[in-house]
Amino acid sequence: MAESIARGVVRSGILPPNRITTSHSSALRRQAFESFGVHLLPGNDDVVAASDILIFSVKPQVVKDVVLQLRPLLSTKKLLVSIAAGVKLKDLQDWAGHSRFIRVMPNTPSAVGVAASVLSLGGAATEQDGDLIAELFGSVGKIWKADEKFFDAITGLSGSGPAYIYLAIEALADGGVAAGLPRELALGLASQTVLGAASMATSSGKHPGQLKDDVTSPGGTTIAGIHELEKGG
Repeated sequence: MAESIARGVVRSGILPPNRITTSHSSALRRQAFESFGVHLLPGNDDVVAASDILIFSVKPQVVKDVVLQLRPLLSTKKLLVSIAAGVKLKDLQDWAGHSRFIRVMPNTPSAVGVAASVLSLGGAATEQDGDLIAELFGSVGKIWKADEKFFDAITGLSGSGPAYIYLAIEALADGGVAAGLPRELALGLASQTVLGAASMATSSGKHPGQLKDDVTSPGGTTIAGIHELEKGG
């Protein structure tokens, strides 16, 4: 996820790559970051010392250990951001020793500038802090502000959502192959169709149900396909 966000930020032009600093234990991941100009440092403590905004992009099961390890360096001058799923602001603030913390749930399309992200402010995070992080994550897609109580649902919807859509694209392409299309053509058509449908849903102002009705003709092939999908639940 960190790489997706960093790539998206660099791609947007909001920050040059040498303004982004990270560390990683994996040589492969370090090589990936270096490939687009991100500044690599030896350890997390070096990153903290060099940064005003810290994004904790680690697995939920290790975020506590990472924050506690860095706690002596985490002054209130540093704005802290966590993208760890399921880890609440109260816990993050307790581990850090202060509450200038913001929680963000992004998703992997950050890498190509079409992320869906949501943020929630901790106790000492100001509106200015929130606007700054909204600008940063807004550079890689769209961002909303929401109460933290919604974050579990948000994680399931937009955080994990890309995987569900990839499954749908694969299924559409498989259907095309089953009907005789070459795999490359079927996959291209499926991907572009999902992209187009998503663009219609976000730009038309219509409910998805209305857009679906706009495509279906009485007795046509589309309504027949929808009927089969609905039979399967």
